[in-house]
Amino acid sequence: MLMNTETYHDNPMMQAMHSMAEEMHHASMHGDPDHHFCRMMQLHHAGAINMGNLVIEEGNNQTIAELAGAIIQKQKDEIAAMQVYLNSHHSMPHSEHAAFNSAMRTVMDKMEQQAASEELTGDIDHDFAVLMVHHHQAAIEMADLIIQYGSDAGIKKMAGEIRIDQEAEVEALLKWLNERRQAEFPS
Repeated sequence: MLMNTETYHDNPMMQAMHSMAEEMHHASMHGDPDHHFCRMMQLHHAGAINMGNLVIEEGNNQTIAELAGAIIQKQKDEIAAMQVYLNSHHSMPHSEHAAFNSAMRTVMDKMEQQAASEELTGDIDHDFAVLMVHHHQAAIEMADLIIQYGSDAGIKKMAGEIRIDQEAEVEALLKWLNERRQAEFPS
């Protein structure tokens, strides 16, 4: 069953996604790309953690709960590593990179548009899987941007690891969604 517009906006998974996007849109864009990436990715990861916690608290599917738990742990570890970087590497004043900042905004806008176009059902496991695919695809694009524009080798390495982890998670989410569709609508 698809959700009507009013119910759609009350969907807890969509609310978590919108809350994260809102925080990212209001975040300061000052600083060099490495700093900006870390600050934005911390917010992005916090959104995934909030979405994952909804699955842990309210979900019914063991596979999705395990995937959410793994996502939560990885992203907590990455948030901590990014905070270590931010605490030890201070951005130079006026070190903004307009092209990078613009590309980051474009990635976030695209994620929001794609998420808003999804057919959510109200099933917390399904909605997590559907929205997390877009969430992770945005993180992969953000990682690609810092690999292109960043200067810190450690941050670029972390971005590469984020990319690999999230590509695998997207694959697992899509596999689960496809198996679920096949079970609901057998050929």
